[in-house]
Amino acid sequence: MPWAQVLPVRSPLLFTLMLSAPLLFAPHSYAQQKVASATQEQSAAPGARQIESPWAEELKKYPGLADELAVLIGKLKQDVHFPGRRNESRLLPLAPSSTIAYAALSNYGDATAQALSIFRQELKESSVLRDWWQHGSPATEGPKIEDAVDKLSQFYQFLGPELVISAAMVGNEPNFLVFSEVRKPGLKQFLQQWNQQIGAKSESKFRFRVLEPQELATARDTASSDEINILLRPDFVISADQIATIRAFNANLDSSTRDFASTPFAQRILAEYRDGITSLAAVDIHRILEKSYPAAKQTATFKKSGFADTQYLIWDHKTDSTQSISQVELSFTSPRRGAAAWLADPATLGSLDFFSPKPLIVASLLLANPSQVFDELKSFNPDSKTFASIAAGEQAFGLSLKDDLLNLLTGELTFEVDAVTPTQPVWRAFLGTKDAIQLRKTLSTLVAATRFRSDSVEKLDLTFYSLEIPTDKEKTTKVTYAFSDGYLILGPTMDAVADSVQLHRAGSSLAKSQKFLATVPAGHTPSSSALFYEDPSYIANLRFGSFLSQASDSLNQAVPSESVSPIAGHIYGEKSAIREISTNATFDVAGVLVIAAIAVPNLLRSRMAANEASAVGTVRTLNTAQVTYGAAYPEKGFAHDIITMGEDLKNPAAFSPEHAGLLDPSLAGSTCNADGWCTKSGYRFRTDAHRCQKSVCYDYVAVATPVSKEIGNRSFCSASDGIIRFHSGEPLTAPISIADCKSWPALQ
Repeated sequence: MPWAQVLPVRSPLLFTLMLSAPLLFAPHSYAQQKVASATQEQSAAPGARQIESPWAEELKKYPGLADELAVLIGKLKQDVHFPGRRNESRLLPLAPSSTIAYAALSNYGDATAQALSIFRQELKESSVLRDWWQHGSPATEGPKIEDAVDKLSQFYQFLGPELVISAAMVGNEPNFLVFSEVRKPGLKQFLQQWNQQIGAKSESKFRFRVLEPQELATARDTASSDEINILLRPDFVISADQIATIRAFNANLDSSTRDFASTPFAQRILAEYRDGITSLAAVDIHRILEKSYPAAKQTATFKKSGFADTQYLIWDHKTDSTQSISQVELSFTSPRRGAAAWLADPATLGSLDFFSPKPLIVASLLLANPSQVFDELKSFNPDSKTFASIAAGEQAFGLSLKDDLLNLLTGELTFEVDAVTPTQPVWRAFLGTKDAIQLRKTLSTLVAATRFRSDSVEKLDLTFYSLEIPTDKEKTTKVTYAFSDGYLILGPTMDAVADSVQLHRAGSSLAKSQKFLATVPAGHTPSSSALFYEDPSYIANLRFGSFLSQASDSLNQAVPSESVSPIAGHIYGEKSAIREISTNATFDVAGVLVIAAIAVPNLLRSRMAANEASAVGTVRTLNTAQVTYGAAYPEKGFAHDIITMGEDLKNPAAFSPEHAGLLDPSLAGSTCNADGWCTKSGYRFRTDAHRCQKSVCYDYVAVATPVSKEIGNRSFCSASDGIIRFHSGEPLTAPISIADCKSWPALQ
């Protein structure tokens, strides 16, 4: 699938957002915390390992740079003003009625211009910052980014308060559209001037194709993938990959039809607007599954998982003068079930009462029923070797995984990293227990059966058990565990486990700290179904250490240490939804990136799998055509190329050894090049005859290779034996021999 169909980066409005985002988000949240927090609590972990990052090397090379960056960040924080909340949208009703994805973004033009002005003023006043910008790591790309952001901030000044990106289904593919109101004249001249500047730079490829309404009727799509289509009306600016999309949207604007606003999907989005939003994105997952993946939606495994009931994915972000709140909601058409119901309803996470008030990272998860999770996992793939080995292990140890372990756990699982030292990290894991006595017996049985070296010590009225687990022939890993107040606590040393017990008894844990309580969203209690928490101070210390401590006065003046907030996300399992809420913009951006990192590659892999399956089918077709050709024309043997097995385009009804009519024109037609490659569904195909004696060829090689690595990861081939083989790696650029083909593994 062309990437432009997944994300319309060629659209000028989204292009604007993407380029200006680093400047906008860095000073607003992440950069403030990471730089400022480096000055805090240097002595908290005296043995902390400092990582020699490229950024640390830059600070070495340019003494005083940290101070100057701190001053810059302080000014950006104080003087850049971001758009406020919106409670309605004039653009939403205009979206196509078949919209399945919708994003509404604030106009950051003023904020971008303010940030750029502050940055340029600092460059004038600071020789250190200027030297780094012109000669350090930003020297190559920095000025280009600065120039682009300048242009983009000017571009934003022509637009209304909101930009909308919508995707409507055309067949089985999304068709993206970007539009905004025009708030002042002069945009056409601005874009034309920008085009002239682009043309003067040889490294620049994209250009704006600006159309006016009277030109739209006769406009046609161009072959260039670097030309950005823009329709400029007096009231709206519109961009899309395809002219037909712009034409249809323009016609809808001129009519009184506003069908999308009455759809359930639009009504759900409008509910978010009513609560006030700065930015928003929504996807109608249910409709996508129904339209693009109906077969997958009906599979027994997918139905059993509960995710076949997925309805909407909604993300919204709200900012004001005092707080930044982001929320992600995954909703279902019915009460959660199957794997979608593994996440428990919100409850008190008691393990937080054992944590250090200044942890590095904490991740906690509450499962509804661990034993049921095991049963459902097994039902997805009952013949899995994993479950067979579990059954063998149960028989060998005389234990039941469900009865002697999973049924003894509450489902609360938590992991904490408290420090990273030169010798080993300080970590702790916590499991909620229903029956500590029986669970202790289970662990004793396992330890005795494995014959690991073990020991026990009485301390704090508890028994601490230590194990030495072999990791290779010469090394062992030590793990200590103890049971306390309904939890199994594990750690690398007895001291680490004992510290948790003492924190719990003293009431000075993370759960009682003001910094943690401040991350709890308004209207919610500390109870949740899952939690992620990070202390940015410690992270910065690990990465930068003494380099930034030298700038402590400037940093604390620019961003006071008490203003540095933890990064936290609270997740809630509701009856028909899963919701994540964060009061920290940094975590929200990270969370969106994590979702993208998980979702996009999987969607692309699904598309790749479909592309590869289609390619394999075409190779089988080529095999059949070759066998048929050889039988029809024994004096020729196998065909020399694909065109030979195709139709005579001038006389399709005539068949001959030169045009056998065995292949469809979609393969053996206009997509074939003079060098023998033919393109279909994202793959390039060719056949080459081999072992030719006089005019008869006794073998051949059929090859399929992706047009690009984004289309597929594997190439395929087959010879006269009919076996299809594959090779993983970069797409082929030249034909291969029979020996090469037969050296590839056979496709199972």
